[in-house]
Amino acid sequence: MCYPDEPGPQPLRIIPACPVQICVMTSKQGNLKVNGSISPSLHRSVYVCAILLLALTTVAAQKKLPAHPIELNTATIEQLQELPEIGPATAKAIIQFRDKSGPFKRVEDLLAIHGISKARLEKLRPYVTVNAPAPK
Repeated sequence: MCYPDEPGPQPLRIIPACPVQICVMTSKQGNLKVNGSISPSLHRSVYVCAILLLALTTVAAQKKLPAHPIELNTATIEQLQELPEIGPATAKAIIQFRDKSGPFKRVEDLLAIHGISKARLEKLRPYVTVNAPAPK
């Protein structure tokens, strides 16, 4: 580390009043040496920021689940995105499948969509429904 009372290089603060110090020195062989330190108060700040960021990410990742099951044959992309583990791409794939193949006959038809596994279907099951198509 660099010490102000020693001869040679002195601490260089990158930003005035910043608790980060960097010391650049050259050895007798001409090699560049860089030492740095961070004040304990900055360590605490970094930890607090990391915890807050993690908490905010967790809260943002939690969706408000639908209060009533969503009808797969009439749901919009926005409604499908309310389902657990369904983002914009999967919601779009569900709509495209429905448009191409016709109305869903049962909830298990979701397994034909890329990205929906049996495990994912079981997480979705309480939040989706398929009404029988009207007779022609």
